[in-house]
Amino acid sequence: MGFLPDESRSLPPPPLLNKGSVWLGFVGGLSALADNAFNHRPVLRSGLHRQVLFTTVGCFIGYQLVKRAEYVHAKVDREMFEYIRHHPVDF
Repeated sequence: MGFLPDESRSLPPPPLLNKGSVWLGFVGGLSALADNAFNHRPVLRSGLHRQVLFTTVGCFIGYQLVKRAEYVHAKVDREMFEYIRHHPVDF
């Protein structure tokens, strides 16, 4: 996947139910309910397959965003510690 480079594979994966995946899964489910309401369909009983799909897609996107954020933070930490190691006089 082009979203994450290959060096991110050395990091441990985030938990499956994390803040990002739960939040975006919830937003995906609400967007399916809002779509039903805007199209004058029964909000909770219509398009259950769409509600499950939107929730699943939201969870997947949230998981990938958390994974990307952890990679970026690990990369910044690695660069910072490398700088500290090469410039001990400054610290």
